[in-house]
Amino acid sequence: MYKAKTYVYSLFFAHLVLEKLAKANWIKDNESNFPPKTHNLLNIISKTNLQFSIPEEDFFAKMDQFQLEGRYPDYKFELHKKFDGVETKKILDQVNEIRKCLLKNL
Repeated sequence: MYKAKTYVYSLFFAHLVLEKLAKANWIKDNESNFPPKTHNLLNIISKTNLQFSIPEEDFFAKMDQFQLEGRYPDYKFELHKKFDGVETKKILDQVNEIRKCLLKNL
């Protein structure tokens, strides 16, 4: 998606990657096999044994804006104005680093 220059969709799917891995960690760290029905990354991660720095937590909060795009298409117009290829690449690189950390903890 990034190569096709659909930056906001790239970020939406990047959020999904983090969300699914956070929920996998939630299941690992909790007795229930039913993670919370939320898309909020900080909420999910706060109920795991994972430890993140304040800048990483801020990054999770920033990523939450992208989960809205796929669920509320009217919102995407505002996001398309904010994110170009350079900014999207920076975010995707950060997502990749956190993805590795989340996978390592499983």
